[in-house]
Amino acid sequence: MKGTGLALMSSAIISQTGIFVRFLTDTYGLAALDLVFWRNALVCASLLCTTTFTGRPRLIVAPKNLLFLAAYGLILAVFNGVWTTAVICSGAAVSTVLAYCSVGYTALLGAWLFDERLNQLQQLAVCLSLAGCLLVSNALVPEAWNGNATGIVTGILSGLLYAGYSLMGREAARRGVNAWTTIFHIFTFAALFQMAAIVLFGEKIPILTAGPGKLLCLNSHPDSWLWLLLYAVGPTLVGFGLYAKSLNYLPAAMANIIVTLELVFTGITAYLLFGETFQLLQWAGCMLIVAAILLLNLSIRKQQKTPPPNAKENCNAYKHP
Repeated sequence: MKGTGLALMSSAIISQTGIFVRFLTDTYGLAALDLVFWRNALVCASLLCTTTFTGRPRLIVAPKNLLFLAAYGLILAVFNGVWTTAVICSGAAVSTVLAYCSVGYTALLGAWLFDERLNQLQQLAVCLSLAGCLLVSNALVPEAWNGNATGIVTGILSGLLYAGYSLMGREAARRGVNAWTTIFHIFTFAALFQMAAIVLFGEKIPILTAGPGKLLCLNSHPDSWLWLLLYAVGPTLVGFGLYAKSLNYLPAAMANIIVTLELVFTGITAYLLFGETFQLLQWAGCMLIVAAILLLNLSIRKQQKTPPPNAKENCNAYKHP
């Protein structure tokens, strides 16, 4: 019961990621890269403060892992920018659902990169996930492309990038790098890459960045720093920490199913705060994606009961970075 409660709290907190993005971009006019740069920088600062006062987590890693973590940070930086752009264009609820399409992409990439054979349940999950992605993004509606092509493209890409993030997380765990140490390094590298992109793009793509000269424009809105800090510490550090704690009491597959309720929490909050709603086809897509997640978890539980020789463990920690 304790593990279930922790997983539910984790899901409720993580679900606010898109809500914070929508609120901060609507209220303070923050561009995608500017917002995620400050979020990532504040996450790193919070972990540094925690380490300074408690001595944990230990943030030093072996030099052989730094290049890998830099690549991991690059994927996180790109995902942050693309997904935040999707939230700005399509809303928090739709973008959160589309990120969960990563279950299909992850299975396909795992089969390609790690030579993992997909059983029938996994193949069905992939098909349902990809079909749901098309429906939720409105990619099959020609009129939607005229008004929201950027939202459709970034929404679909966010699922693919999230899959890459999940696979890199699996590799970090395989290398034995502490989860919090991994978070500190990849968020640091992501912030550096995002700063480079802000300098490079300048004011050329307003939805991405207002340029380096306006990165500190939040000084005119002192309360915005509080909201940014809440965004960094809440959905990222507290949400992730509660999820990790729940794994002490629950099997990973069960915890992942509970965390899937993030879709529900985000949808309800987005409706109450911003009036976001799904169309009928989008609701159908949501159901397909949830079904894909449940099938994938069912398949993994069956594999854990009767593991094939030399089987590789599937990564199922679908949490917003």
